[in-house]
Amino acid sequence: MDTEFEAMTAREQAEGIRSRQFSARELLDAHLARIAEVNPAINAVVTLDEEGARAAAAAADERTMAGGPLGPLHGVPMAHKDTHDTAGLRTTFGSPLHRDRVPASDSLVIARLKAAGVVTTGKTNVPEFAAGSHTFNPVFGTTVNPYDPSRSAGGSSGGTAAAIAARIQPAGDGSDMGGSVRTPAAFCNLAGLRPSAGRIPSEEPYSWLGRAGVLARRTSDVAYVMACVAGPDRCDPAALTEPGSVFDVALREDLPGVRIGWTPDFGLAVPIEREVLDVLTGVLPVFERLGATVEEACPDLRDADEVFSTTRAFDLALKYGDLLPEHRGDIKDALVWNLEKGLALTGADLMSATRARRRLHAAVTGFFGRHDLLIAPATQVLPFPAELEYPRAVSDTTFDTYLDWMRAATLVSATGSPALSIPAGFSGGLPVGLQIIGPHGADLALLHAANAFERATGFADVAPS
Repeated sequence: MDTEFEAMTAREQAEGIRSRQFSARELLDAHLARIAEVNPAINAVVTLDEEGARAAAAAADERTMAGGPLGPLHGVPMAHKDTHDTAGLRTTFGSPLHRDRVPASDSLVIARLKAAGVVTTGKTNVPEFAAGSHTFNPVFGTTVNPYDPSRSAGGSSGGTAAAIAARIQPAGDGSDMGGSVRTPAAFCNLAGLRPSAGRIPSEEPYSWLGRAGVLARRTSDVAYVMACVAGPDRCDPAALTEPGSVFDVALREDLPGVRIGWTPDFGLAVPIEREVLDVLTGVLPVFERLGATVEEACPDLRDADEVFSTTRAFDLALKYGDLLPEHRGDIKDALVWNLEKGLALTGADLMSATRARRRLHAAVTGFFGRHDLLIAPATQVLPFPAELEYPRAVSDTTFDTYLDWMRAATLVSATGSPALSIPAGFSGGLPVGLQIIGPHGADLALLHAANAFERATGFADVAPS
């Protein structure tokens, strides 16, 4: 039975409880047993609340037996990203400054998951203050990749991604500013959605760059969880008005007439490892067999670097800049650099970035007038050795900062577009991700395309050995 649980989707687990094939307590036992079995090797789950989870599972079983209405994720156990507040459960942001922090309330995405019936079991690892796409911090150490424990699981949602890939849970919550859902999804052979701005409301509406998102082994589970966490909320005046139920649909298995642009380098000669490009170019014909047309094309992204770097620096300084005067020595050097960059921004810098964003928006809008989707590498590199802080070079191109190797994701973040990383194959046993990008609001179109590709290829079925 435990093996059956590990292979189930989130929808299948919830339906099994509702139909009384098994109980929430049985499912939780399997979840906890899997953590005990695999977590010592990968370090994905860093805080465990077994007592609270058992109480929640027992309450879920009581509701099942009572025969009343049950949420779509009723009884499904899930550990959450350690930057999402969980009421009464330690949330550290991977920082020694918050090692013992216990919030009084849930983040909106966690509250919605719990309202849907999720049994919260603990927290998953993150980089310090979620800065960077490799998951390590001085509180809990490094999270590694279930497909090769010597390699990175990506970040900043690396703990969640590793837990899902290791079959601890079928889906989970993440967040993405510069690739923090898409990179770990690519590294861990998962589907990971950075949704449109306002699709999942933000409790920090000043920031359009950072978004809550969803990771899962199956594209259909991404849609299933999105139906629970998306939809408007008064905390965010810019939230999209469509309800989460728009995701509660059967996803397509073919793509007749869909116009796709493919870019291997984002039109900017972005360096991509040859192994990554070899895998991705090899799967392009799949889209054509599904009925789509594919041509090499990309919007003009020349302004994207300025938009991303300035906006990110501003957002981080606004959120964490007050820590520098007293706690500079308690924050990793890469984050100190980014905070100082944000605090040094001038009015002229912000105006320049705003003008650049306007030009970028026009370029992207024009592109999606001619194409329905853009596909591109999700990452520039294969999962790299876990002992590195970040990759220092690709081919002959060296990187000066911890953001430079993430441009495959950050350039797309700057456009504001929704983006989804999906499993696209393997190189030397390491997962390779393909990024599907669409116009604002086209989240469901990404999921339709991803589901068709997933069913045609079977890469999502390949589990860690």
